[in-house]
Amino acid sequence: MTRQVYISGKLVPEAEAKISIFDSAIMLADTMTESTRTFRHKPFKLEQHIERLYQSLKLTRIDPQMSAAQMLRTTLDVFEANLDNYREHADCWIVHNISRGIAIAGADPTVQVGAPTVMIFTQLMDLKPWARFYTDGCHGVTPMSRMVPSQSLDPRIKNRSRLPYTLAEMEAKLVDPAAQSIILDLDGHVAENKGGNIFCVSKGVLKTPTTVNCLAGISRATALELAKKLGIPTEETVLLPYDLATADEVFFTSTPYCIMPSTKFNTLPVGDGKVGPITRRLLAAWSELVGMDIVAQAQAQVN
Repeated sequence: MTRQVYISGKLVPEAEAKISIFDSAIMLADTMTESTRTFRHKPFKLEQHIERLYQSLKLTRIDPQMSAAQMLRTTLDVFEANLDNYREHADCWIVHNISRGIAIAGADPTVQVGAPTVMIFTQLMDLKPWARFYTDGCHGVTPMSRMVPSQSLDPRIKNRSRLPYTLAEMEAKLVDPAAQSIILDLDGHVAENKGGNIFCVSKGVLKTPTTVNCLAGISRATALELAKKLGIPTEETVLLPYDLATADEVFFTSTPYCIMPSTKFNTLPVGDGKVGPITRRLLAAWSELVGMDIVAQAQAQVN
């Protein structure tokens, strides 16, 4: 079945989805974005993702010319139009990209001269790159590049300008081709990964950076909610590389993989070098929350 995508008021086959080379998405990387995933073909926290999308749009003064309720309905229409593309045990991304529309080169890049460009599509959730990390853990590496400071761009504004993250990820992979970046801010504090948040466990307390220097992740919030239900103490605080190097457990959270354990940090073992018990408890609780085995789904794609 041909994938259908939504672009500025129309649902069209993906081969017919086109935008102008003068769109601000291309000219200025002036695009707000969200990525939601499904579990058992059911969107997970889609309303929260759209709420965050509209917060980003407000801060960047992009008018999508539809309400959040209309965006939700349109998104579900796109998802339902593509549902037959995904096998019973497969899930998908639901992606929003919204730009200011046509950009005019000149003195004022903020002028919105026409309708915004609203793009919504679904894509197969390919979990193979992360599958082995659930049991083996990944290698977290701090790259040379630092986070764009929040004084310049608030990290809670989720946007498509990903070049700083891409460069940081490339630098981490100079140390280990399979490394996952742990990006620091200008003060040397732990911030975030290219697409996720970072947690550590020290003496039974689950800790994560505040949203002063990182995205207010939906998966981050889910991990904190699950920890509260399990009676695990949590703390949103300032973290330094020292705290990760000496932690008992470290893990990442993000939409596709939910929780990705890290058993090595800057070549040093985290704790005993194995996936820790609190990480495993949170993963099991997340699987229970969504009614499916998250780890088994990823590993089945490899086998």
